[in-house]
Amino acid sequence: MSVPYFDSRDPACKTPFGAVAAGEEVSFSLYLPKNMAAKCTLKLIPGLPSGKTVEIPMEFAIGDLRCNAFRAKFTCREPQLWFYHFELDLPDGRQSLTRGPDNLAIFGGWDGWQLTVYDRGMKTPAALGQGVIYQIFPDRFCASGNKKEGVPADRTLRSDWGGQPEWKPNPLGKVTNSDYFGGDLEGITQKLGYLESLGVTCIYLNPIFEAHSNHRYNTADYHKVDPLLGNEDDFSRLCAEAKKRGIGIILDGVFSHTGSDSIYFNKEGRYGSGGAFRDRKSPYFPWFRFGRWPEEYESWWGFRTLPNVEESNPEYIDFICGEDGVLRHWIGLGASGFRLDVADELPDVFLDALYASVNGGGDGLAVIGEVWEDASNKVSYGSRRRYLLGAQMDSVMNYPFRDALLHYMRYGGGYAFYHSVMRIVENYPPPVLGAAMNSLSTHDTVRAITALGGDPMESHDREWQNSHQTLTEEQYWKGRHLFAIASLLQFGLPGIPCVYYGDEAGMCGYRDPFNRLCYPWGGEDGGLVDFIRTLGKIRADYPIFADALFLPVTFSDSICCFIRKSGKEEILFAGNRTGEPREFALPAGFEGGKRLTS
Repeated sequence: MSVPYFDSRDPACKTPFGAVAAGEEVSFSLYLPKNMAAKCTLKLIPGLPSGKTVEIPMEFAIGDLRCNAFRAKFTCREPQLWFYHFELDLPDGRQSLTRGPDNLAIFGGWDGWQLTVYDRGMKTPAALGQGVIYQIFPDRFCASGNKKEGVPADRTLRSDWGGQPEWKPNPLGKVTNSDYFGGDLEGITQKLGYLESLGVTCIYLNPIFEAHSNHRYNTADYHKVDPLLGNEDDFSRLCAEAKKRGIGIILDGVFSHTGSDSIYFNKEGRYGSGGAFRDRKSPYFPWFRFGRWPEEYESWWGFRTLPNVEESNPEYIDFICGEDGVLRHWIGLGASGFRLDVADELPDVFLDALYASVNGGGDGLAVIGEVWEDASNKVSYGSRRRYLLGAQMDSVMNYPFRDALLHYMRYGGGYAFYHSVMRIVENYPPPVLGAAMNSLSTHDTVRAITALGGDPMESHDREWQNSHQTLTEEQYWKGRHLFAIASLLQFGLPGIPCVYYGDEAGMCGYRDPFNRLCYPWGGEDGGLVDFIRTLGKIRADYPIFADALFLPVTFSDSICCFIRKSGKEEILFAGNRTGEPREFALPAGFEGGKRLTS
């Protein structure tokens, strides 16, 4: 050995692997060359202000012909995020041994390794199941044709299911998102049998609350179903029928802002003379942040139709999270939990109250956060967040997996893909990792087949996206092949696979609104649907994924292979991204194994 050795993923260096529960002892072993005389110190720096730096002298453990080993043990009694490295007192002074780009120890690196210590009481919520999550954009999934009551007259109701959504600005230069195709809650209820056949155990619905746009992220009334989607009875019936099939319903909670056209703000005057914009005595006035009332107010990312809410306001917290608040209202109607829109813009005081409210509403309910980065060490607005340490979130949308997997499938780079996966596997508490929402597409991203087979979107505008919306036959089959392999890996990676409605049917599209087309009932890619159905059946037939170990085998530019192992049961996932035959050696014990798909 000529250089120091430490790899946090090697059990000879650190046990146990990855995140640990509060009170669990962690053992560290550092290996130094025989000719490197040094005193060694393990230094742990807290990621949250509630902790203090800890320095632990490492004891000489054993020496052999190649190296000397030094060891230290550490136990943290409370949830905390730590970053650690080693300090070596050498003859020419003290030097820091930190994490290099391949996770190995180097001198002069720029950061340390991460240790996540989470609340021992954390567990994966039953509401998410262990099968498949299916995300639905309600206006575009399925239209029951039922007559709706109380639909505002300023909406454009489309009769051309499958047509191109309006995307050009109106004569006033505004994109209003006010055209609707009529998908509704009853339509989803009618398709529960289809979803069950895919192995779906949880449906995540984009917003269903009353709102005056087809995406409904500009909430108008938190207590009402949007009239084009139906009513509370329709929602309760959907939840009840889904439950019979072992499927939970997760709602999209948009709590960082409301719509300007809402009962709370009422800028447009749709709701009479009340609302914060029209009445300073409105009970909702303290929710919003005005400069010079009424025209100067804070809005979400500068969108004037989305006034920001003061989420730390006690009255607002009680309105959403109280005993009689919004969350309990929908849980009482059958909701199994909430996905939190722009979770990193919600303060801790609000997240704490929300999590407590959801958990107080019944057993096994779920809180999922929209976090685009590694949620275990996320910094937002200058503060390190504690999303995954306990009592804030059960799960997050696992965008790091999505980004890494799609990049690998299209461009190769198995080594980088391996490290991207292992960072999340190592950093996330096991109860969160088992529930991580693993998507290949969402309503905010380019659809996977287009991302894998189409021209790269880069920074192209909607005009370009519209003109490139239809893939050539060659592009589609390339994207389809890569999507199938990506799905195979997605269904095996730690977490829960989430299928964005229509991906399984071969739907394509760039970003909003081109990724939000109508589901092509009767025009699906049947072979692709059957393939996703097979993957869903594997999840259903082999319920080992909640706590199965993740064992990497091969991450090359052509082949990705890993094992999921729980007890004596093992499943090997292997995908060849090249489209050409490749050979690799099966791990021991799999030579006579049962093939589940091909």
